[in-house]
Amino acid sequence: MDRSDINTANRLADSAREAIRPLFRGDWTAEQKEDHTAVTEADRAAEAAMRAILEEVCPGDGIIGEEYGTRNEGAGRQWVLDPIDGTQSFVAGRPIFGTLIALMQDGWPVMGVIDQAILGERWIGVIGEGTTFNGKPVQTRRCRALEGASVATTSPHAFAEEDVDAYLRLVAKAYPKRPYPVYGGDCYNYALLASGHLDIVIESGLKLHDYAALVPVVEGAGGMMSDWQGNPLDAKTAEKEGGRVIALGEPARLEEVLEAIGGVDSHDHDH
Repeated sequence: MDRSDINTANRLADSAREAIRPLFRGDWTAEQKEDHTAVTEADRAAEAAMRAILEEVCPGDGIIGEEYGTRNEGAGRQWVLDPIDGTQSFVAGRPIFGTLIALMQDGWPVMGVIDQAILGERWIGVIGEGTTFNGKPVQTRRCRALEGASVATTSPHAFAEEDVDAYLRLVAKAYPKRPYPVYGGDCYNYALLASGHLDIVIESGLKLHDYAALVPVVEGAGGMMSDWQGNPLDAKTAEKEGGRVIALGEPARLEEVLEAIGGVDSHDHDH
């Protein structure tokens, strides 16, 4: 990974922060998109600021942005941008949303940034290197068994209907005595998992811009991400697998998680 790419990613995150911070808990406009999710002035301003930098610094690269679409679609290198992942938290004044920036090479995420503008927190993951949090190395924590593991998801209401039962089976295995998963958080949950505060994050219905940046952050910290069949995540996961993703702080727990959600039988899974 070229250091200049990391420098560019930091510039992008800084520019998004500058756009978001003055609007947080302030006066801003919002509207509903076709999928009935909200988009705010802050989402648009942050993505526009990032795109302006990319068009100047690396005009040959592609851009896939949540708000302003795709540019240079055929380029081998693609920057994937989600200016505010967790718009609902931003709207509610909760500083647990994040700006997501990923660099993909030939459809695979090779660098990811999760930036929390209000708290001044930034996780950077690069494939083949360790993940850092505000410049210092972080690691996921060990998790010896599925029972007692902490499970997080943004909201079961976001799951496709047929996925809710699978999620509830996982919760029942992790919390046999008192079901108490962590709700809310969007991308922030994956950052917390990378820093060793959560064990499992599970979601359904994610788009490429929701997960591309998460993979290098989680895996660079010693964790792993996969779809609900145990396959690695790439540009096609959103359409092929319905955006069903799992993040694990302890990769050794994968078989138990897949068995709990009914994704694959443990003896069928090919490593």
